[in-house]
Amino acid sequence: MDLEQQARRIAEAAGAAGGRALCVGGFVRDRLLRLRSPGQASTFAQSASADGSAGQVGHTSKDLDMEVFGVAQEALLPLLRSLGRVDPVGQAFPVYKLGGVDVALPRRESKTGRGHKGFAVHGDPSMSYADAARRRDFTINAIAWDPLADEYLDPFNGRADLEQRLLRVVDPSTFADDSLRVLRALQFAARFDLAIEPATAAICAAIPLDDLPAERIWVEFEKLLLHARKPSIGFALARRLGVVEQILPEMVPLYDCPQDPEWHPEGDVWTHTLMVIDETRRRNDDLDRPRLATVMLAAVCHDLGKPATTALIDGRVRSPNHEAEGVAPATRILDRLNVQTLDGFDVRTQVLGLVAEHLRPSAFHKAKDTVTDGAFRRLAQKVDLELLVRFARADCTGRAGTFDCSAMDWFLDRARALGVEHKPPAPILLGRHLIELGVQPGPRMGEILRAVYEQQLDGVVTTLDEARHIAKLAID
Repeated sequence: MDLEQQARRIAEAAGAAGGRALCVGGFVRDRLLRLRSPGQASTFAQSASADGSAGQVGHTSKDLDMEVFGVAQEALLPLLRSLGRVDPVGQAFPVYKLGGVDVALPRRESKTGRGHKGFAVHGDPSMSYADAARRRDFTINAIAWDPLADEYLDPFNGRADLEQRLLRVVDPSTFADDSLRVLRALQFAARFDLAIEPATAAICAAIPLDDLPAERIWVEFEKLLLHARKPSIGFALARRLGVVEQILPEMVPLYDCPQDPEWHPEGDVWTHTLMVIDETRRRNDDLDRPRLATVMLAAVCHDLGKPATTALIDGRVRSPNHEAEGVAPATRILDRLNVQTLDGFDVRTQVLGLVAEHLRPSAFHKAKDTVTDGAFRRLAQKVDLELLVRFARADCTGRAGTFDCSAMDWFLDRARALGVEHKPPAPILLGRHLIELGVQPGPRMGEILRAVYEQQLDGVVTTLDEARHIAKLAID
């Protein structure tokens, strides 16, 4: 049963109980975008997605919120249980999950303190939809759909704003109650190709963001990076609204930081970074969520070391060693966003590896007649080489002009030939082998294992017999 069918069942049950169930929020917005006629298709219609699928945009929503009017709180749960298994969710306010649908009463919110938890929330089934929708952030998210009457309720003209690609607040007097809405503005603008209405921009620019925990920031930042076709729209808006200074201060020095016009005719480092962000997103639809997040974060962070290293050398703008210098500011960003692992994948280590090594494929290609297999194997200890190639290619093409980026093909072919495109070779010699040779666990065992593995990386050791022989020499 799809979400619309589930919505109709819930609406029928609510109607039989004397109430009315409406679909609300992002599902309705995305439904409107999907139902646009082909002649009206727009770029933001391609990015309409609330499903959270990394690498994919424009898909049907996987989640649906419904509000039930005219049914008392004590009657709502039994009503839903008559339709199937119900799981209560939410802490501050009762929400019931039935299949893929979250169902609740319309609610009133009042601000009681700073932060996202500083609200008092009360359900009120007697509210009108206009009153219930007033608590929402933007007009495009304040549209309801009645699945029985196939009718839209749009008290704040969200459909017109959606058609005009305009992002507008619902209630200027309460918008600032939740500062996260500023970050939502960034990802909505990018995902749906929206311009921000001037008064809305002024409201957003005046809101401090210092009450936001890392987890909430990352949720919106991830949506911007993974679910927009052109995340640069959100970054440009973040600069305009002063969000970069508050959330990503390490990027501020990129503004107007010069680059050699021969290699970067597009201009400063900020401009290049935004181009690389879009290129990285465009090229990597096939990656899963953690790996897409990895290359996208690398795109954000890869040139953070340039402002500190940029100098005029022999009449040319140069940034020597900017890759290594970028690791520290990249680490600060990952700390602020509390990015560690996603779905078991070590995003943090890989991002820092990409920042530190993003020029390595080109450097290896320049020395392709002399670079050794051991150099590839050792580099694979630091970073996933396929992700490195994916990012380095986006970095190469993410600028104005035309450049030869074939080094990336050569690099990946060689990494694959060695079998190290995703990880370094597993050690041939293990601790149990040394125990068989009479070596007891301890520092000496570790020294021998490391020494033999180094020779394995160089290709000197290729079999267990060879590894044992080298170990025996070390023992003797």
